[in-house]
Amino acid sequence: MARKLITEFDVLQASRTGVKMILADDRTMITPSARDAATRLNISFGASGKSDEEQPKGDPIVMHHPAGGPKKAEILALGADHGGFAMKELLRVFLLESGFPVADMGTHSAQPCDYPDYAYAVASMVSRGDASRGIMIDSVGIASAIVCNKVPGIRAAAPTSEFAARSSREHNDANVLTLGGKTMGIEQAKSLVSVWLETWFGGGRHQARLKKIEDLEQKFSRRS
Repeated sequence: MARKLITEFDVLQASRTGVKMILADDRTMITPSARDAATRLNISFGASGKSDEEQPKGDPIVMHHPAGGPKKAEILALGADHGGFAMKELLRVFLLESGFPVADMGTHSAQPCDYPDYAYAVASMVSRGDASRGIMIDSVGIASAIVCNKVPGIRAAAPTSEFAARSSREHNDANVLTLGGKTMGIEQAKSLVSVWLETWFGGGRHQARLKKIEDLEQKFSRRS
């Protein structure tokens, strides 16, 4: 059975609609930032309260765990629009088999939808620290990278080769990977995901360059 995940976003949505108790049981995963927000907003978690119909609406976040428990410490946020839905479903199984807990941000069907909504959901979860890294799939991958890179703290890459996937991690510390559901097959996608997840930031001379990226982000953030 899929495990429910409650994030800071869910708590903020509940607060906006006047909900003072969010339904949760012993299988529910509540992120640290969600607990902090709940304390700040005087919202509790419990097995009783307002009905599901009264809870904030939106695409559900479905938490999946590998059989036998997670082998990896990090949660991966996984999302797609309709153009990447089929690949997302296959990659979710692949990630679970590889030992990664997966927070499925949607979409949950092949019905047409807007990629910015799901790219933002993935990027926001990573930006808040509720997921360590994210993977987003649309038809080509570029559009979602553009969206994700608007979110503070996100460095999204759309590689089409293992070399580029490795470089995006080792040199750029990319924390979101975007893929094209209509530009590559599932085996190529698995290969890119594997290399991307197994490669760590190299630091050293790359750290100074990353700091310049962060400085630019801060510079333009202060103008808004």
